[in-house]
Amino acid sequence: MKQAKKIIVIGSGISSLTCASHLAKAGHHVTVLEKNETIGGRARKFNTEEGFVFDMGPSWYWMPEVFEKFYNEFGYTASDFYELVRLDPSYQIIWEDGSSDGIPAQKESLKAWFEKNEAGSGEQLDAFLKDAAYKYDTGMNDLVQKPSLSIFEFAQRKVIFGVFKLHLFSSFSKFIRKYFKNPKLLKVLEFPILFLGATPENTPALYSLMNFADLELGTWYPMKGMHEFILAFERIAREQGVEFKFNTTVQKIVSEGKKVTGVQTSNGTFEADFVVSGADYKHTEDLLKDKANYSEKYWDTRTMAPSSLLYYVGVNKILPKLHHHNLFFDKPFEQHAKEIYDTPQWPSDPLFYLCCPSKTDDSVAPKGKENLFFLIPLAPDLKDDEAKREDYFKRMVKRVESFIGEEFENEICYKRSFCIDDFKSEYNAYKGNAYGLANTLRQTAILKPRITNKKLDNLFYTGQLTVPGPGVPPAIVSGKLVAKQVISKIK
Repeated sequence: MKQAKKIIVIGSGISSLTCASHLAKAGHHVTVLEKNETIGGRARKFNTEEGFVFDMGPSWYWMPEVFEKFYNEFGYTASDFYELVRLDPSYQIIWEDGSSDGIPAQKESLKAWFEKNEAGSGEQLDAFLKDAAYKYDTGMNDLVQKPSLSIFEFAQRKVIFGVFKLHLFSSFSKFIRKYFKNPKLLKVLEFPILFLGATPENTPALYSLMNFADLELGTWYPMKGMHEFILAFERIAREQGVEFKFNTTVQKIVSEGKKVTGVQTSNGTFEADFVVSGADYKHTEDLLKDKANYSEKYWDTRTMAPSSLLYYVGVNKILPKLHHHNLFFDKPFEQHAKEIYDTPQWPSDPLFYLCCPSKTDDSVAPKGKENLFFLIPLAPDLKDDEAKREDYFKRMVKRVESFIGEEFENEICYKRSFCIDDFKSEYNAYKGNAYGLANTLRQTAILKPRITNKKLDNLFYTGQLTVPGPGVPPAIVSGKLVAKQVISKIK
């Protein structure tokens, strides 16, 4: 039997928790170091004196089978931890003419809605989703399951002969227009791409797999809030013997020759046989100095996914017409996209997302009140200040008031913002990014920052800035991938 090793995992986000659980299950002594006072990384939560419970980050529960697979590996199922409900409609879109549509969760109702907007599109949706299902199966069960340390990992017959079927070199925008012409249908299909870090024109058509996740697998919600899955992962980690240290800031990764020997923190030095960093990749590189994988120039030339302006808001009344998820596509997307990706600047008239979980879950707000989570995608590394935040908040509120037909700004009883500077200070996020690296073709698979350090044999990276990429399900995959690599190195 292999000797148990001391393993330090930096950060307590979902990839770190996944990795720590698998490593501890394999019999190793695992300690998670977290700079903040609560668990979860970007998926933390906070409670207010007014009785609201706010999820701070992820608000979409997609790809439930990825969560389920993790739970099953430890003898559990999601229902052992929380009640998971499928939202129907999945989400609501508010259009430029002031009208709105709830996107049906049920397949036949969805096809009917497509058909209503474009004759023949119901059958086209079947064909499109059949293609997307193949990409989803290949993408989630083959491509993202590889550590991307060598091009030869992708030399499988299914991948090689399926490369054209995966449409890796085709534009997502052009691809979906082969099936549909109606502007509303196109916006529904392009919506999941918005947070991948590039415009639909510059995103590979492979990512129609996201449409399969959206329209076929559905949008779900864990009752009591998204943080419930963090608590589930924490419970599993603790049951495996993982130890947690909070309010512990890593200041330096200590090494001798080609080996990491430990990490120096605000609470002393922790010795280690292996270190896995689930912290921001660039921040980890800064802790390494001359042992970093990549140069400053490398990082500065990466295409980052957007940052975000977030607002957590409590309202003293029920707001009609809102759904759990609301996409305000009431302004032209093209200009907003240009101001994120092409000419980075604060957007002139942005689209935004509004989550109202109190429509589904009465535990997140006092009776008769609403819990609101606003999000505007932004270019990373913009100059962030309170005046800008407040200006955009007022503009979002006015647009919501216009849509629902009544005012509520004077009924706001709680408000907290979170933006670029907070992503930097709370998560050490490079350029204040919210979603890691953009999923462009030049930043996919082996072209992403690698999970192993090139100069240190026992240092690994997990999370949204390495493979397979941003999002909670990919982070779960990332954590397991790295754990397998660490275990393979232990003699």
